[in-house]
Amino acid sequence: VLALIAFICIETIMECSPCEGLYFFEFVSCSALVVTGVLLLMFSLNLHTRIPQINWNLTDLVNTGLSTFFFFIASVVLAALNHKTGAEIAAVIFGFLAMAVYAVNTYLAIKKWRMNSRQQSSRQTSDYIRARTESREVDHRPEIQRLDA
Repeated sequence: VLALIAFICIETIMECSPCEGLYFFEFVSCSALVVTGVLLLMFSLNLHTRIPQINWNLTDLVNTGLSTFFFFIASVVLAALNHKTGAEIAAVIFGFLAMAVYAVNTYLAIKKWRMNSRQQSSRQTSDYIRARTESREVDHRPEIQRLDA
């Protein structure tokens, strides 16, 4: 929501002389809004379960981490090139707020990713141990006879 508000604020600016900072902020806010919206839709409708080949926790982590970084850079650049108009100031404020929310989400995504990595490694270890113990068990089948008997 904050990315949407920042995008709306930046779109209301009619004039700019060095527009590079404005265009970069516009690109970052729009990209973050679209990618996060698509991921939110996929998670909300449980569509991510249909594609198990993708590590969705890592995808969410990368999205939030990059959005945090780029919102920080775009907000700093826009603040430095600011013309003191109300829309630019509002865009900078909402850009920093969006960056803070993405940073919190990045922290939570890291915790979730680490927790799932630990569960996966323990699951693989237990599967390995179970497979080793099953392979050591000998079937007493009649077709396998000992030579010394």
